Amino acid sequence: MPRQAASRSKPLHVSLVALPEAVVSTLSGIFDVMNAFSVLPEPIDPRRPGPPFEVEIVGLRTGPLELASRVPITVQRSVDTIETTDIIIVPSIVLGPQGWKKGLHPELVEWLRVMHQRGALLCSACSGIFLLAETGLFDDTDATVHFGYAKPFAATYPKVRIHPERVLVISGKREELISSGASMTWHDLVLYLIARHTGATAAQTIARFFALQWHQDGLTPYIVFEGRNDHGDEAMRAAQDWIAKNFSVADPLEQMIRRSGLAERTFKRRFTNATGLSPIAYVQRLRIEDAKRRLERTEASVDEVSWQVGYEEPAFFRRLFKRVTGLTPGSYRRRFQIPDYARSRAKS
Repeated sequence: MPRQAASRSKPLHVSLVALPEAVVSTLSGIFDVMNAFSVLPEPIDPRRPGPPFEVEIVGLRTGPLELASRVPITVQRSVDTIETTDIIIVPSIVLGPQGWKKGLHPELVEWLRVMHQRGALLCSACSGIFLLAETGLFDDTDATVHFGYAKPFAATYPKVRIHPERVLVISGKREELISSGASMTWHDLVLYLIARHTGATAAQTIARFFALQWHQDGLTPYIVFEGRNDHGDEAMRAAQDWIAKNFSVADPLEQMIRRSGLAERTFKRRFTNATGLSPIAYVQRLRIEDAKRRLERTEASVDEVSWQVGYEEPAFFRRLFKRVTGLTPGSYRRRFQIPDYARSRAKS
């Protein structure tokens, strides 16, 4: 991890990009956390009492700007006055019904290219990668984006290798292309930048102060499985419709094949080509998705949940659940089940 900036006497300049499609919570959250060093009860490093970052909200023009949620913020500096900057962060953006339209902000895109040439890190929070990818700098590199935007992103920028299950992706020859995944993973982005430039102690201190958490288990536990159905194979679509309602029955694969009227080898080949998953893997994903909802919303034991979704051997179910989600069933329940204090209670 590069640490050359840790020895600088001057604060690093951070340009937080404001554009009309931006999400106010991400923008303001990043601004507050990266500016927090001056409000901590004690300096993290008494030898360097000054703040390590100088954060500015930048945009095409200074003054008030209404963001996607119709909340106005103030752009502090216009990009045409910035000759160099150390870190650029594009916050989450809201995509309209038509998705992201290229060419909305050509001046910002060109400024991003120039700043990158002059040494700036380019960072995106969540869907902010849509603007950064327009520079072409992420072509043939790895990146991440909110899993809910993965399909439209891949369609818009097919040259970028997208990994929506990953929390943070660091690419580029100088590790200068940084993207974070779904929604609140801007926490991981900010903590990473703090650790990279001021050290692990500073990142831990800020994490404790704001009660931020690293998403160390990745984003797979958050992703809801949706089988691909845009393949045009009507026979396989019928099999998907049937299995979606009958995945917990005994021998679901055998029943799917029989109902299709196809030879077993033909059915398996066509199903895999259509959905991207083998029939047995598809059934497993449906069962695990149902198990996730039961763990979140019921008090049934793990063994009961295993039986309810179609597995008679709880040990096998536990191994499969961990392989698919990255968490054990118990850990998943602790993370996603609504806590007692937040549950509605019947009036006496």
